[in-house]
Amino acid sequence: MEPDPKGGYVLSNLAEVVERILGFLPTKALLRAACVCRLWRECSRRILRTQQSVVWVSTVEPRPSSSHALVQVLAEELEKVQVLPQTVLYIADAESFSEHEECPSHRQKKARRRNSKETATALEKLLPRRCQVLGLVTPGVVVTPMGSRSNRPLEVEDGEAGFAILFPKIDGVKIQTFHFCKDLKTRVFDESQFAEAGLKNNPDLRVVLLFGYNTWKSGGTRFLHQIVNRLNEKSIILAGGHVESFTSLTSENNTQAADSCGVVGLAFSGPQIQSATVLLDQDVIDERTAEAAVQRLKATNIPEHNSLGFMFACVGRGYQHYKTKRNLEADAFRKFFPNIPLFGFFGHGEIGCDRIVTGNFILREYNDTKDDLLHGYTTVMTIIHLGSAKANQA
Repeated sequence: MEPDPKGGYVLSNLAEVVERILGFLPTKALLRAACVCRLWRECSRRILRTQQSVVWVSTVEPRPSSSHALVQVLAEELEKVQVLPQTVLYIADAESFSEHEECPSHRQKKARRRNSKETATALEKLLPRRCQVLGLVTPGVVVTPMGSRSNRPLEVEDGEAGFAILFPKIDGVKIQTFHFCKDLKTRVFDESQFAEAGLKNNPDLRVVLLFGYNTWKSGGTRFLHQIVNRLNEKSIILAGGHVESFTSLTSENNTQAADSCGVVGLAFSGPQIQSATVLLDQDVIDERTAEAAVQRLKATNIPEHNSLGFMFACVGRGYQHYKTKRNLEADAFRKFFPNIPLFGFFGHGEIGCDRIVTGNFILREYNDTKDDLLHGYTTVMTIIHLGSAKANQA
């Protein structure tokens, strides 16, 4: 069949038609199409600028693979999604991320340890080179299954699970990764590192997700206190917890960090960001008190569209704490926030307190008294709103 010359003319000259057609492509296919000609490249760039919705990839069950299930799921989903990630936060269960596997030999079976660095490298290779990647492994994972923002979030306390949140470039929002490693030679903290990470002299700083690793080591808790105290301001939402370890931080050599202790995290800056956080303390012991705590978060009136929820819980909570019901805290969140996906983990300590955002974007503490930000045997729940749909065309 001879090619239609009229069709060739349309696809070579009419930008509106080309842009309409290319808009149906997944981002990876769109980037390949951008190499065809100048017109297609310009159309592709305009489309990419409009793709500002946050996307997530998740898994809640193992797959027949030598690597973690998250690696396989991410590879599959990146062929389908319409987003060019600028920043990625992934969290996976520690046991499966680097576990013992039985490998047959000639006469005997020997255990081979899945190397967490190999798994992290496999994940990073799937993502764009310039993408900021922060990866964590934790004893348990809180994850919303893919498919819909209203899917029931799951508290996976045992078994293979993980998620990756893909943040595109969003107008009016800046997301930065940071890493502060304890210097074994000196106890003096370098303040310039705070400025470089956007955590100092930044009037647009709204939210900091903070994760301590190897805090059980000598000086680890004191170092975490130093970081947290510098960020303990009413103008900043601070939330997070203690993780098993961090496995990815793009462009960094993690060998020395793995033997030390420190803090990693994400800083969210932008005047359009709204956020709130609540602490479910040890007095929250059943469904009624859990829902009452989450209702405080609901009372902040954070918009649900273009928002993400985070839950950072102690490994001592979950089913072992509530006894009669599994998934209790995640279900309480879903009851009051039916359209916000929830992510997080079970860890070895929690960071946060009751703080909310008022209508004029000034953050204040929910209680008049200033709460301690470091806790144990609690849960911290947080909502981050990245701006209106009109602001970022999400």
